[in-house]
Parts: sequence; C-alpha cells; structure tokens
Amino acid sequence: MIILREHFGNKFKAKDRYLLSNRNESISNQIFVNGTIEKLFSDKTDTFCYKLSQSEDGKCQFETGYYIGVDWIGETNVPIYVQPKVNNEDIEIDYLFMLFEALEEPKNFEHLEALYTIDFDAPLLEIEQYQDQLTPLLLLEYLQILKKIVNKGLKKSYYKVTRNLNAKVKGKILVNGTLKLNHSKQKMLYTVCQYEEFGYNSIENKILKKALLFTRSALDKIKTNSKINLNEVFNYISPVFENIEEEVDIRVLKSSKPNPMFKEYTQALKLAKLILKKYGYNISNTKANKIKTPPFWIDMPKLFELYVFKKLREEFRGKGEVVYHQKVNRQEPDYIIKSEDNTCKFVVDAKYKPYYEDQEIQMRDARQVSGYARMEKMYKLLGEEDSNKVLDCLIIYSHQNQNKNIKKDNLHLDAYKHYVNFYRYGIKLPEILSRIPKSS
Repeated sequence: MIILREHFGNKFKAKDRYLLSNRNESISNQIFVNGTIEKLFSDKTDTFCYKLSQSEDGKCQFETGYYIGVDWIGETNVPIYVQPKVNNEDIEIDYLFMLFEALEEPKNFEHLEALYTIDFDAPLLEIEQYQDQLTPLLLLEYLQILKKIVNKGLKKSYYKVTRNLNAKVKGKILVNGTLKLNHSKQKMLYTVCQYEEFGYNSIENKILKKALLFTRSALDKIKTNSKINLNEVFNYISPVFENIEEEVDIRVLKSSKPNPMFKEYTQALKLAKLILKKYGYNISNTKANKIKTPPFWIDMPKLFELYVFKKLREEFRGKGEVVYHQKVNRQEPDYIIKSEDNTCKFVVDAKYKPYYEDQEIQMRDARQVSGYARMEKMYKLLGEEDSNKVLDCLIIYSHQNQNKNIKKDNLHLDAYKHYVNFYRYGIKLPEILSRIPKSS
C-alpha cells in the first residue's frame, strides 16, 4: 500500500516535491505508468484526490489533493491511503472534532451533501482499523443527526402490525397464517390479523434503531485520539429508542423511502443505510481489527467550510449576519457577512490551504472572490448603496499558529499586498496525537 499525506507534492518552494519514502518508492516503481493516472473526487469537480505520473528517469511521481481516504490506483491492484495532514511527526488534524463542532450549528445540516464519496461498486480493500477514516465520520454524523431528532422528538406514524389475536378479529384476517399457526394446532379461537397502529414503532424508527445498534458495536471497537466522547452522545440518544423494535426485514430496509417532509429523517435514514451497507448488514463485522471497506474519499475543504461557518456564527450571532452559500447570479460565495451594526461587511471565502500563512494569495482565488464582490446583487445583499465602493473581501485559511476562534475586531488587520480592501484571517484547526505511522 502506498501511504501518503494530503497536500503531498503541493508545497511551494520544496526541493523534495516528489520525494517518497523508501518503502513507497519501492512499491510505486512496480507500477507501470503510461501517461498520468488521476483520481477526481467526483464527476462534478475537477479537483483530484491523487495524481500519478512517470518522470523522465522512470520513477513514479505522486501528488495528493485536499482529500483523505483509501482507493485503488487506477486499474492496478495497488491500494493508496492518503492520511490527514500531519503538522509534525506527532500531531495530525482532528477532523472528527472539526465535524463535531461544525454540527453544533443547525444550519450546517443543510450542507452535508458531497462531504464524502463511497464507491460500493469497486472491489473492497483490507485496511487497518486506524486507516478507516470514513467510519468514525459516518458514525459521528449519524449520532449528531439522531441527537437533533431526539431533541425534537421521534416521529409518530401509521405502520402495519401482525398479531395472533385470541377470540377477536381486527383489520385483515391472514388466512394462511391462521391455518398454519392456529387451526393446524387445534387453537380454534386464535386468528392471525394484520392492521395499522399509530405510534413510534414505524419502519423508519426501526431502521434508525438497527443502525444505532451497529453504531454502538462499532464504537466499542473503534479507538481514536479525538477529543470527542461519542459514547456520551450515544448515551443521550439510546434511551429514546429503548422501546423501538430492532428487528426489521432487510428487504424493507433496502427499498424504504424517506418522507421528504421530515428533513432530519431523510438525512438520518440515508446515513443509517450507508452504515448498515458498509458492514454488510452483519453486526459481527463491526468488531474486526482489520476491516474490508469500499474505496472512499473525504472532502477536507468542504469540512473546513462547515467548521469555519460554525466559528463565524459564534462571533456573529444575529439572524442573517452570516449567510452560507447564498446563490448570487448562479454563483455561490462561501459566506456573506453583514453585522447588525454594519461595521463588518465582507464577501468571504474559506481556503483549506495552509501555505497561505506565508504566501501571497493565488491569482485564481483573488479573481474568484473579487468576482463575487463585483456583482450588483452583492451590493444589495450587503446594503451598500454606493456601487463605486470596493467591497471588503476576506480569505479565511487554516493556520496552526493562530487562534481557534474568529474575532470581528481582527478581520481588517491582515491586508494582502497589492490589493484594495482584501484581507486574510488564519484559524487554528483542532489537533490530536497521531496514530499513523510516519510516511511521506
């Protein structure tokens, strides 16, 4: 397996741009590369998870993007594992805590689409438990959505039940069941009936309960260095599902459709099915040291966006002070800030690019944010009547030597050279002790 970290081969001014560890180089040289092998995150984006090409001396050259995950390299049988960014030999980014904090902001539940991709059609890969970055993220996201559902209360609905009733009939009589269970055994007063009840024991809640049991089993096995205690979240949720039946037909599971009227249920059921499918609907698969997983990729820039939005909402608490992904003329700036006192009006973009701590802004990023700020509708959204005024633009980027919070009074302090009203702000991401062997 080729083991790399995100951003590998993307460092500016690095003499060892493609320098691989001896072990990785030994494996990579066995791969015949004709042209370039490139893995895109999805069909809707041109950003790559990894890129592999061959140098003039015949050696493989790797680049990795802003994604973590495991996959097969092209059509080969060689796997690649891209681990979270490592700040030094012992520290890595706590991506789980980033998601945990991000989901404390209710609005972020509306923007979880495309946070990760899973290729269930590809052959499974066998990996170590610590390399499974996807499962903890799925479980955390699932528990946080269940927590939101529990806070609102479980949904009641009508559902079919089948009962063997004594000396009474209710609903539809199941003739075959009655003959087999009762009449063949001389229990003539009993009748198998099917009818509807109204309550919590619906198919949807049974699916959520079943996935919750898988989550409980997986949490007992998974060990992370993250600051999050998922068991506390589980203990908050589980009592509400205590009286929900856990037995549900897998065929019903696969064909059930969520109710679009309940957004939280739609998200939770989608995740529940992913969790159950990942473990092959067999709870014993949650206890293995080595696991088999479909290829997956986690979008770290997207996660960074969600995390930054939560931090902005901590500072700008008023209604509508921070708008996330507002559509403006078919474009979507990451955030628009308009403070209640009108002292802060920004067009903001989040960039998961740590090299911005000592590098000037890239031209394409400057053009992107400036383009948002030149739209006529943007002036209206920010309540700026003077269309000749240059709107303030802000880049928020990851910087491990800065504060973890965003302060309104500091947003104008770090201006970019050669640009008018263009600023940057570094934010520290949560860190943990690395569980990952040292590699390239």
